[in-house]
Amino acid sequence: MMKRLGHDVYATAFGVAYLGLMTNLLVLIAALPVVLLLLTTDPARSWPFIALALPVSTPAFTAAFTVFRAHSRGDTAVIGTFLAGWRATWRRAMLVGAISSATLVVLLVDVRALAPTTVGVVVVPLLAVLTVLAVGCFVVTLVAIAEAPSAPLGRVMRASLLLSVRRWYLSAVTLGALAVQFAAIAGMPAIGLGITAAPTLYLAWANARHTLQPALSPRPAA
Repeated sequence: MMKRLGHDVYATAFGVAYLGLMTNLLVLIAALPVVLLLLTTDPARSWPFIALALPVSTPAFTAAFTVFRAHSRGDTAVIGTFLAGWRATWRRAMLVGAISSATLVVLLVDVRALAPTTVGVVVVPLLAVLTVLAVGCFVVTLVAIAEAPSAPLGRVMRASLLLSVRRWYLSAVTLGALAVQFAAIAGMPAIGLGITAAPTLYLAWANARHTLQPALSPRPAA
């Protein structure tokens, strides 16, 4: 029994390590435009190019979320599941990425322009809240696309916006984890991109999936 228990523990640990490392590698390859810009440029100056590259790289995240979804159901095939998820979601993911990127650019440019003005005292906090809301909704929408690739995109985006606001505490945890991840990429790129990316994405997926639970319910009303 002890030998059997030890074998199961080692197999589980190996499977989790393989899931994380392989998903990391696949995300890096699929999101290469954004990764190269983050590693070779100053994001404070190259943000217009990052905004343009983000939609192209967005399907990498929905593909990773598809892998996590399959793994939670006992499917341990990472590469095949990632490629299948990328093919099933790339159009919608790129569209959501383009909408989110444009929204964030407008909000952040407005924050920068209005911050020195007297109106900025009132407007900038509101814009900051909208920026945080846009990022949270972006993550939840990508998870929703991975969970239901054939659902109407307009309905998916509306449900994601409503539920990400209603369950704001889960979005706050996700945003905190993403902030730590971006700091890790900036300070320790090898660790941030090679090790911690997949765990951060997994946390984002788990939180967003729990956020979406009312919409993922099999009830007809959902």
